[in-house]
Amino acid sequence: MNDQERQAERDYQAYQSLLDLWARENPIKTTKLQMLLAVNALLVSALNVSGGIAPGKWSLYLAGALFSVIWTFSIGRTALFQDVWQIKIAALRTRHPDDPRFSILETDEARRRARPLLRRFGAISSRWYLLFSPLAFALAWLAVLACSLAR
Repeated sequence: MNDQERQAERDYQAYQSLLDLWARENPIKTTKLQMLLAVNALLVSALNVSGGIAPGKWSLYLAGALFSVIWTFSIGRTALFQDVWQIKIAALRTRHPDDPRFSILETDEARRRARPLLRRFGAISSRWYLLFSPLAFALAWLAVLACSLAR
């Protein structure tokens, strides 16, 4: 095995490790999003059961906003590292453009051949709703807090 082949093997091992790190972030993001939704659903349910929006419940609104802001940063950090892994994967792909082992994430052609309904529903990157859902919840809780204090 020559130096170039040895380097390609080392790069492929690094590629596999990075691919594994990248893939492990998906269930983490999903779990964080599900917990965000569950906690906000519980907070809204508690609000409804206790009689709705009132100035005396400001701590509930503030808690909802703070939890959601924390989730914004937590999900953002997970997405950031997934992006970092993907950037490193792309750099390895660039070094070995003719080696199909480095193109596992190249999915453009396969996506074009996927069923139209799936292409439409899958067209929005999860980053949009992963990052903006907790931010939207935080802003909504802050709006409720402001409205309740203005009464």
